Amino acid sequence: MGVIKWLAILVFLNIYSQAAGQSDIKVSVFSATSKTVILRWTSYSGATSYKISAALSSSQNNPVAFATFGPNTVMGSISSLSQDVAYVFTIEALDANQIVLSHASTQTSTAPDMMDPIKNVKPMDSRTLMVDFNPKTGASSYIIRVENSNGFFREDTVSSSPAEIKYLSPYTEYQLSIMAVNDAGRSQPSSRLAAKTVLAPPQLSTSSPSNDSIVVTWPPVPHAVQYTVSIYKFGSNTRDKYNTTNTNLTFPGLDAGSLYVIRSSAWDAEGREGEGSLYINQTTRPPTPSSVKVLVVMSNNVAGLAVSWELNEDVHGTVVYQATSDQNLNCSGSSSSCTLSPVGCGEVHTVHVTASNEAGPSHPSSPVGFVTFPCPPESLTFADSSEGNCTLTWNTVPHADGYEASVKRDDGSEATCNSTGNSCTYQCLCGYTYLMSVSAYNQAGSSPEGKILNHTTVPCCPDNVSVSAVSADTLEITWAASRGAELYQTRAADVSEVILCNDTAPVCALSDLSCDSSYAVLVTPCNEISGCNRACKSHTTDTAPCTPTNLVLNLRNSSVISVSWTASNRAANYTVSADGEDGRRTCNTSGSGCDVTGLTCGSSFEFSVTATSSAGQSLPSFSTSLETEPCCPASLNVEQVTQAMSNVSWSHAKGAQSFIASLTSPRGHARCHTQDSHCLMGCITCGTNYTVTMEAFSTSGHASNCSYQGFSSSPCCPSGVKLQMLAGNSLRVYWRSAASSHGTMVDMVGSSNYTCTASPGQNSCVVENIQCGGPYHVAVAPLTPEGSRVLFCPRRLYSVTCAGSNIGSVIYRGKRSVD
Repeated sequence: MGVIKWLAILVFLNIYSQAAGQSDIKVSVFSATSKTVILRWTSYSGATSYKISAALSSSQNNPVAFATFGPNTVMGSISSLSQDVAYVFTIEALDANQIVLSHASTQTSTAPDMMDPIKNVKPMDSRTLMVDFNPKTGASSYIIRVENSNGFFREDTVSSSPAEIKYLSPYTEYQLSIMAVNDAGRSQPSSRLAAKTVLAPPQLSTSSPSNDSIVVTWPPVPHAVQYTVSIYKFGSNTRDKYNTTNTNLTFPGLDAGSLYVIRSSAWDAEGREGEGSLYINQTTRPPTPSSVKVLVVMSNNVAGLAVSWELNEDVHGTVVYQATSDQNLNCSGSSSSCTLSPVGCGEVHTVHVTASNEAGPSHPSSPVGFVTFPCPPESLTFADSSEGNCTLTWNTVPHADGYEASVKRDDGSEATCNSTGNSCTYQCLCGYTYLMSVSAYNQAGSSPEGKILNHTTVPCCPDNVSVSAVSADTLEITWAASRGAELYQTRAADVSEVILCNDTAPVCALSDLSCDSSYAVLVTPCNEISGCNRACKSHTTDTAPCTPTNLVLNLRNSSVISVSWTASNRAANYTVSADGEDGRRTCNTSGSGCDVTGLTCGSSFEFSVTATSSAGQSLPSFSTSLETEPCCPASLNVEQVTQAMSNVSWSHAKGAQSFIASLTSPRGHARCHTQDSHCLMGCITCGTNYTVTMEAFSTSGHASNCSYQGFSSSPCCPSGVKLQMLAGNSLRVYWRSAASSHGTMVDMVGSSNYTCTASPGQNSCVVENIQCGGPYHVAVAPLTPEGSRVLFCPRRLYSVTCAGSNIGSVIYRGKRSVD
C-alpha cells in the first residue's frame, strides 16, 4: 500500500482514538502476510508509548517478537514471523515510567508462504486454459492471476489442482501466477508462466443441394492457416476427414434421405489444432418417389384423384410428399398417398410426386397421365306422341364409352335404358311428372348427375270441389289436389263481373264479390309445360246478403225504440242488436223495421242491423248510438232551514246531468236548476202544503219528469211577543198566532233555563220562579205535528232586574238570531 494512503489511514485512526472515551484499549487485526501482521488499536489517555508482543498460540507466555510505537500511533506492524503459524498478539499502553495502563489481546495466523511456480498450463478450448500446480499445506483456496500485454487482468479463486480458467479470448497469450489463501490472507504471487489459447471453432452452415450431396461453408477464422472437416453418416462406423484452406467444402456421392454429422476445426501457424466446432446435423434430400398410381375417389360428393406411391423405408426423419397436377391442383402428406381435389369431369391430368424433407425437395417423379370421368350429357330434349310414348335425346360428350338414361315417375316407378347413341324411348302417361336424366361413363367412372329434365303431362280436373262463404263478400273454394297440377286458376263470374285468383294450394278465397249475387265458380288446374285443363265443370253459389243501410231510430218511450232501415236483398231475415253496458237486446224480422224493448233508463245503446240468408250473413250495418231518458232519483228529501227557506236533496240518478226541482202550492212556488244533487229554495210560505216535482236531463237533452210525496212547511212563528210580571217572581208571555191547530212552547235561557207550553188556540203561558238579575233569551215557537219545537223562530233578549229578592223590572233589549 502507498505511503500517502498509510498516512491517511493513520491520521484517521488517530482522530478516531482521540474521540473515543477512556474505556479499555481495544486491538484488531488489520492485515496479515506470511511474515508480517498489521494491527490497529484504540488510543489510551495518558499513554506515552504502545508495545506489541507476539507469542505462539501454543506458548502464549513466551513472546517471540516485539515492536514499540509512539503515543500518537494507533496502527503498527510486527515482522519476522513464520508462515502459516497461529500467534497471540498483545498491545500494552505504557506511561512515561513504562507502567502498563491498559492492555488487550487478539489472535490470528500468518498467511501461507509463496507457492511454487505453476507446473503446467494447456488449452482446453479456445476460451479455456487448464492449470496444474502443487498444492500448499495450510491453504484453504488458491488465487490464479491471469494477465496479458493488452492490459487484461483477472484473479480467479480455485479450490484444487488442476483448475479451469474460463472466458478467455481465442488465440491469445496470457501470463499466469498463483497465490495460496487461508483465513489470515494470501501469499505473494509465484513467478509467472506464459500460456496461449487455441483458435476459435469455425461457425458451420450446411445445406443439401441434391439428394446425394452436402455443401459446408463457414466464415474465416482469424489466424487460421488450414481447416479440417469431418463427416460421418448417422448409424454407420465410417468417418471421412478433409483438409482445406478454403472456407467451403462439398461432399458428393452421399446416400439420399440420410442424416450426416459434420464437424470442423482450424489450425494455426504453430501447427496447433483449434477448438472443434459444434456437431452439425444435415440430412440429404429424399429420393425421388416411384411407382406412382392415380384413380378417382369421391368424398362428400366431391370428386378427387387419389395419388399413391411407394415409400422408401431407409429414409431418415420426416418426409413430406407432394402430388401436383398440371391443372393447378396439389396435395401433400407424410404417408404413401394423398388426394388431389376437386377435379371435374372430362379433364386430362398430368401428375407427378415430389418428396421433401428439412434439406429440400427431391426431383419430381415421372409424370402420369390420367383422364377423369366424362361430363354429363347436355341439351336434353323431350318429345311425346299420341301413342303414349316419349323420346329423350341428348348431345354426345368427349371421353364417353356409353350412356345410361334414367326416367323416374312421381309415383315412384323408374325405368332405365343403355345406349351408345344419343336417344332413348319409353312409355309416358298423362297426369304425371317425369324426371329424366342421362349419365355418361368411361373407365374412370360415371359422369356426375347432369341436368334433370322435368316434364308434366296435362293435369286432371280436381275432385271434391267445395264452395263456402267465409264473409259477406268472400267465397272460400277448396278441392282435392289433382295429379299433375302445379297451379290452380279459380274463376267466379256473375252477370256483371269476373273475379280470378291463381294459387298453388288446393284452396282459394275470392274476395270483393257483389253481395246477394249468384256466381258460377270454376277451378282450372294448370302446369307450366302442358298448360291448363279447360274441360272442368263449374259450380254455382250465392253470396251473403247485402248490409242494411240508413238506420233510423225512434224513441217510443223510455224502454222501447223503433228501428227501421233500407235493404234490397232478394230474401233475407234481419236482426237488430242494441248493445248497452248492461247487455244486448235484439229483435228479428223479415221486413225493414222492428221494435227493441226492455231498454233501461239512463243508458246509451249502439244499434246495428245484420241480414241473414241461406248463403250466409251480411256485415253489420254502421252502428247508431241513442240514449234513453235519464232515471229519476230514487229518493228526494225536503228540509226546512228557515221560516222561508228549505234545502232539497236527492239520490243519484243514472244518466242525469242536471235537475230542475220545484215546490208548488196555491200560495206560490219555488224552483232551482242545478247539476248537484241538492239545492236551496227560498220564498217558502210557512204553514203551507207543497207539491214536489223534478225534471232530470241527460247530456244530450233527454228529460224525465219525476213526482214525489208532498211537502208541508213548518207553522209560522208567533208575533207580538210581550212579557208581563206576575207575583211570586213569575212572568206571563203573550203572543199573536194565526194558526190554532198547533201548540206553542216558550224557552227562557239565561242563568237558568225555563219553559212553558200553551195548548193549541192559546196565546200565552206562565213561566214561574224566575231568578232575577240577569239577561234572558226568550223564544216563542210553534210545535210541529210530531211535537217538536220549530227551531228557526227568533229569540228576544230581555233584562230581568231585581227589587230586593223579587223581580224589579223587565226590559226588552231587542231580537237575536237563532242560536
